[in-house]
Amino acid sequence: MADVQIHPIPPLYDGESRILILGSFPSVKSREGQFFYHHPQNRFWKVIAGVLNVKPPETIAEKAAMLHGAHIALWDVIGCCVIEGSSDSSIRDVVPNDLSPIFQAADIRAVFCNGGTSYRYYQKYTQGQTGVEAVKLPSTSPANASWSLERLTEAWQVILPYITN
Repeated sequence: MADVQIHPIPPLYDGESRILILGSFPSVKSREGQFFYHHPQNRFWKVIAGVLNVKPPETIAEKAAMLHGAHIALWDVIGCCVIEGSSDSSIRDVVPNDLSPIFQAADIRAVFCNGGTSYRYYQKYTQGQTGVEAVKLPSTSPANASWSLERLTEAWQVILPYITN
């Protein structure tokens, strides 16, 4: 059954953030765990660790520290919506998150969307306000089973020039 859900996780960023990675809306597991990509099958943390050539973080503190250390901000495009479970295809009645606090606090040089749903909603609701075109990356979701971890990590390498300068 689809219910109205309000995004429960604050954005992760600081004044040193240089890129913003956006998901669509937190999964049920992420909402329960109160942190991004909390589902054990989601490959986000392994992909970012692979791109950075570091050991995958295990705790929320380690995950946050890895992103801060790499100057990566993280949030979702959608602040409130009707969603059935974790299914992006069921999302409707979208209210976007206000990304302006991140852009005001940090010198965001690029926006990357984790999958097609976040990309579509970013283009529809937010790109006009930020003025920054997003790059659509393949989703790290377990639903994107056709992409191996290795292939995802290779595709996500495009973030490196923005975080190593």
